[in-house]
Amino acid sequence: MKNYLLDSLFINMLRLRAICPFSWRVFQFRTCSCKPLISQMITCTDEEQVFDLIEKNKAILSEKQVECAFNILWQFQKQKTSFLKNVDCIRDHPQFLTLHNLATSQMEFMNDDTLVNVLYITQQCATEAHDLVAALVTEAWRRLERFDINVLSKFSSCLAKQNLYFSPLMGKIADIVHRNLETIEDLRSLSVLMVSISSLISQRFQEQLVNKTENLFDTIDSSQVNVARRIVQFLRNIKYSYYPLLERCNKVFLSNMNHLDLDSISKILSLYHSLQFHSFEFVKTAKKRLAEMIPLFDHPDGFVKLFVALGPIAGPEEKKQLKSTLLLMSEELTRQQALAVMGAMEEMESRNSHLIKKYLKISVIPSEISILVYALSILPSSHLDEVGISRIEAILPQCDLNDLNGFATSVLRWIHYDRKCLDNTTGKQLKLLQKLDHFGLQRLRKCNNLNLLWEELKSLKGDWFAESLLEETAGTLHRLMEEINYKNVAEIASFISRTNYFSTLLLDRIASVVVQQSQKIHPYVILDIILPFSIFNYDPPQNDEFFRICIQYLNSYLSGLDPLMLVFLGYSLATLGYFPEDLLKAIFNIKFLAKMDSQLEFLCSSLNMKVQFRLMELNRAVCLECPEYQIPWFHDRFCQQQYNKDFGSMNGAQQQIYKMLAEVLGGTNCVKASVLTPYYHRIDFECILDKRKKALPYGSHNITLGKLPETHWESHTQITGSRLPPGAERIALEFLDSRAFCRNIPHLKGKSAMKKRQLEILGYRVIQIPHFEWNSMALSTKEARMDYLRERIFGKSTS
Repeated sequence: MKNYLLDSLFINMLRLRAICPFSWRVFQFRTCSCKPLISQMITCTDEEQVFDLIEKNKAILSEKQVECAFNILWQFQKQKTSFLKNVDCIRDHPQFLTLHNLATSQMEFMNDDTLVNVLYITQQCATEAHDLVAALVTEAWRRLERFDINVLSKFSSCLAKQNLYFSPLMGKIADIVHRNLETIEDLRSLSVLMVSISSLISQRFQEQLVNKTENLFDTIDSSQVNVARRIVQFLRNIKYSYYPLLERCNKVFLSNMNHLDLDSISKILSLYHSLQFHSFEFVKTAKKRLAEMIPLFDHPDGFVKLFVALGPIAGPEEKKQLKSTLLLMSEELTRQQALAVMGAMEEMESRNSHLIKKYLKISVIPSEISILVYALSILPSSHLDEVGISRIEAILPQCDLNDLNGFATSVLRWIHYDRKCLDNTTGKQLKLLQKLDHFGLQRLRKCNNLNLLWEELKSLKGDWFAESLLEETAGTLHRLMEEINYKNVAEIASFISRTNYFSTLLLDRIASVVVQQSQKIHPYVILDIILPFSIFNYDPPQNDEFFRICIQYLNSYLSGLDPLMLVFLGYSLATLGYFPEDLLKAIFNIKFLAKMDSQLEFLCSSLNMKVQFRLMELNRAVCLECPEYQIPWFHDRFCQQQYNKDFGSMNGAQQQIYKMLAEVLGGTNCVKASVLTPYYHRIDFECILDKRKKALPYGSHNITLGKLPETHWESHTQITGSRLPPGAERIALEFLDSRAFCRNIPHLKGKSAMKKRQLEILGYRVIQIPHFEWNSMALSTKEARMDYLRERIFGKSTS
């Protein structure tokens, strides 16, 4: 009889193992006497049968049988779809209290594994069982030092579920991990611990965990999506875009894309967005996978998650489907769901006025109100009434720079566009702007941590920040400059590029960090680092070593970089006069260009065009400045298409200069307006002086003031009469508006400097007329301007 029972139990255990993949350790029992009851639990087909067994045997249940009951109940829940509804049926059952009491009374007899497993399942099933959870946590704390790595990781996740990230107990776990890090070999368990303790650990410990993770990464197989996701989550938590690990995790995600569900894809996309990590391949495959899910979600919970994940990367057809479904269920959305949808719609450049107005009335959190107010400001015929102004004013002391910037951008838009707004409302909006300025300045002056400041600065945009806070922000960055390191150097460089604020102190610090900490900087961030130097046309004191390191890193990683990134890198370096041969050969080949073309299809129209222009400008720079590379010019047709579309009228300053040049040079036939050079540089005005400094007339050409001449296309757009008489010189005159200079000082930017360099290669003497000189008090009269032009052209002042 005994053998029969053992055989029967073994068969049932195998059957359960096939249908319920929970841990085999559940069935390692202390005595043979408990086996028949566990065998009966294993054969149960629903929760009621389990609870019946508990009721009948509650006087004799051992701690292992209690754990088995918890495990089986939890497995039933995981197999069902309507999770929350089914959890209620467990925790509200009268026998669950019996199980609860048995666990409380027997916890001191449970081994470590059983104790933490019961805690984990209790948290999943019974949100009301606070006393049991507290008792289990207390008992686990008492045993903490003896937990093995698997038990410790599961316990840390239980604490995380209770939001105890900053508790002394989590600190104790962090200390245990730190002391035993060298002996830990299980990356699955370590990844759980890393996420749990990430809020408490020092920068040095963060680096140790990153290094340990790199060393252990090859011990997991390519199907370990959850491990890879936790690693990315850890990097997000410590705000460290460590590309070597991100790339390896990305490969895991890509190899398992067909098995990823909506929840996994949306989490990964969110983490990538936070880390500013861009994987074209992941976005491309995720978009396809998510689009296939659109018909599957007709309930707000799942649909909102799908909308937020797919909306910003969706094509026109997918966006249409998403918006249609949204209209049908908009009334069913909760406040949080509506806010999530609004955030996604902002990235999609789309709005829903009904949702905005409905949830603005009930929101109390600054970031929520900021999102809603900003979305409302973009809608046609909307305005900010006194109630809205009052709601904003009430929360200003709680706002960070992101919130303040959102409010200011919205208010400025209303003031500028809403001409029907009542005078008293406009006055209140102006007063609100003054308050926003005040709170923004106060927040910057109190800031004493660069990384916290960056979290608020990284997504700022709009006129208010640039006009009201940029100088104070630059001062704060100068004050915290010593905190720039290999982790945040690319982010600070990117911010400087966006603001157009030229600071040699900050740029020199960035270059110094790269030179001193180059081994810790990944090639993926070289573009962000180089960009401000390229934009501002600036060589730091260590420029030779700085650019040598950057180019060396790029050359060692060319095959791993995204094609679009390579194009922008090539252009940025060319702007500065650097033309690395390996990089250029990687870009200008048929295989690379075909791959780039396939990516352009997935970009928005503005980014698509920007990439094509940058490739054209790089092609032009190489042809003109490095003819020895023998890279062909292949952008004739593209340039003809663009310049045919873009030819327009001269602005007011250009019209003034054109008329005065005609007087200075001896007639309109001595000056050409809007000339296209070989390789399609467009210059404002051109004239030719003979060896006696006298202007030579062109052939007859008529121009209506304010209109540009018709263009007759030839290959390379050769200049008519390109052969000049002996001693003659061709002059290009360029009017430079504010876009050619840095925001804070009149320093010529890289693009204008490169154009001047290339026009000189084409044989021009280039005269650049800065807007701040042309519009200065010194040139306030026509006579002064005429003298200015004469001096710039002829080299002396004549009257």
